[in-house]
Amino acid sequence: MNTIQSNIDNLTALWQQASRPFNGCFGSAAFNYCHVEHSGWPNRLWFNQDITPELIKTAAAAIDDKSSAFTLPYWDIYNSGSFQILDTLGYQQKSEQIGMSLKLEQPFLQRPGLDYRRVTDDAAAQLWSDIFGQAFGYLISPEILMRTGNGIEYYLAYYQDQPAGTAMLYTTGDIAGIHAVGVIPGMRRKGIADDMMVFILNRAIALGASYATLQASAMGKGLYLKLGFKEEFRIKNYIFKV
Repeated sequence: MNTIQSNIDNLTALWQQASRPFNGCFGSAAFNYCHVEHSGWPNRLWFNQDITPELIKTAAAAIDDKSSAFTLPYWDIYNSGSFQILDTLGYQQKSEQIGMSLKLEQPFLQRPGLDYRRVTDDAAAQLWSDIFGQAFGYLISPEILMRTGNGIEYYLAYYQDQPAGTAMLYTTGDIAGIHAVGVIPGMRRKGIADDMMVFILNRAIALGASYATLQASAMGKGLYLKLGFKEEFRIKNYIFKV
């Protein structure tokens, strides 16, 4: 299995799933973009092939009427150095992630201590949005959760009856994409992220997934390596604004 492509496909399918109820999916053979008003996510534009200056200009023209900035993930899989085109054109790189995957086999040992609750109502969706914002510093609209909760699993983790973190699970075929795993600042250094990952991985196994994929920050990479994930490719995230 090409886990690199499966990782990218799961991620882009998630963005499309999240924006589809808002009629926010657009695209062509060369690129796609997703946009939801009043939300910091997904709001992504991505290319389905290696980039050229002409292709970037075409994509920029396509979002010319959008007021908010998009994030442009550059998949560093072409061995062409074409990300330098974005640098030359003046687009600012805001972050970098590591695409990782794990073959799922035996369930993981789950430690007691956390309570996990799937988001199923408006109040929980608002709370998830608030906790996510504290953990990551930007907004996912609670309306997205309520309109996509059948296809995307959103979870809140509670520590001593207090909401502590968020997680998101999205499956495509036998790929389980793990997203939005975050812990609020006041609850960090308690092993909560580790336990959340074990819960989500076991949930993925229960759903019949063969592989788990995710996109890690440099800070989170160590946790995922400890669980057995392997590094496979880099994602350079650019601010893409006309």
